[in-house]
Amino acid sequence: MTSHHNTQTMKPATAAKKLGVYLEATPAEFQEGVVSRSELNALQADPPEWLRELRRNGPHPRPVVAAKLGISISGLARGGVTEPLTTEQIDALKDEGPEWLERERATQAEVRKEAQRLKEKKAKDVQ
Repeated sequence: MTSHHNTQTMKPATAAKKLGVYLEATPAEFQEGVVSRSELNALQADPPEWLRELRRNGPHPRPVVAAKLGISISGLARGGVTEPLTTEQIDALKDEGPEWLERERATQAEVRKEAQRLKEKKAKDVQ
């Protein structure tokens, strides 16, 4: 039996997710093709201008928007944010400081605090 080396490929949506960019904002050739593992690694190691521009200015996918705002993806939905946002829109939201954003940030801070408490408890219990 001979072993065949198959190149691992992924759909553009998966590659965009791994790159942290909004698929619909990527170039057509990226959206229409498949991306190999080596192509993904090359994009991560030496991003082309379009990728640097998307990462810098957006539009950003929900996980990136949530991270930049310091809240959860669910918090975005509760706040009524369902569309991708640009960096400028994210900065404007931070400056406005709407009540829902402050509430979600407080919730996220509590979640992190509880996660840290559980981690410390687990470490203590192991000893």
